[in-house]
Amino acid sequence: MNNKFDALKDDDSGDHDQNEENSTQKDGEKEKAERDKNQSSSKRKAVVPGPAEHPLQYNYTFWYSRRTPGRPTSSQSYEQNIKQIGTFASVEQFWRFYSHMVRPGDLTGHSDFHLFKEGIKPMWEDDANKNGGKWIIRLRKGLASRCWENLILAMLGEQFMVGEEICGAVVSVRFQEDIISIWNKTASDQATTARIRDTLRRVLNLPPNTIMEYKTHTDS
Repeated sequence: MNNKFDALKDDDSGDHDQNEENSTQKDGEKEKAERDKNQSSSKRKAVVPGPAEHPLQYNYTFWYSRRTPGRPTSSQSYEQNIKQIGTFASVEQFWRFYSHMVRPGDLTGHSDFHLFKEGIKPMWEDDANKNGGKWIIRLRKGLASRCWENLILAMLGEQFMVGEEICGAVVSVRFQEDIISIWNKTASDQATTARIRDTLRRVLNLPPNTIMEYKTHTDS
């Protein structure tokens, strides 16, 4: 995949350090301004791309959840069970998180990673998700790590070309198989869901006989 993500896989060029000398005297002023800002607003600081970083079209948040199989999950217990890992706004910030995360193929038990646009919870009750649905692909063991990476790079690189329809993606590690899914806003928009399906086939390089299933969240 020949886009900005590839170039950045191993790119640690320190161009963000070039202004270090002349930034020290500004640091004092900056700290004071920062303190004033923090006092005036108790809100969480917005995540923004760093200097010379490659901004993404949307900010995204990684989440992780794990549950004990066989125990029924209400949406309330599900929400308590889901942990936010962090939010990023640039390609470089993404790699900083991703490079420290366990690959799905190395997760144990009943675990899920979720990557959703900032502000959208990975729950079908969220306003952005409630009229939507998801494409589900069941994978035999051993494929999840590669497929997950290809899926999220395609999502961050806006390869699905469906405007604001994409909400996020999930990889679910189970005992017999792994499942990846991509969620979109409008389940009734068949042109969009078909385009997402075709893009998935291409970016995941799926064998022709792979079964892909579309489920609306209300059915789930």
